[in-house]
Amino acid sequence: MRTTLDLPENLLNEAMKATHTNTKTAVIIRALEELVRKSKISDLKKYRGKIDLDIDLNEIRDRH
Repeated sequence: MRTTLDLPENLLNEAMKATHTNTKTAVIIRALEELVRKSKISDLKKYRGKIDLDIDLNEIRDRH
């Protein structure tokens, strides 16, 4: 999808350097993916301590 954006050039350049990304499109896609990932993690955090999983962490980590 084509979209016209008015972005601060210095911010875009800094993001490209920080992510070692060569194109504006790639850095924007990466930023959007990261935003969605962080949002999903945030949504999962509300279940912390509310779900009882029958998991033995020592067994999973091979600590016998």
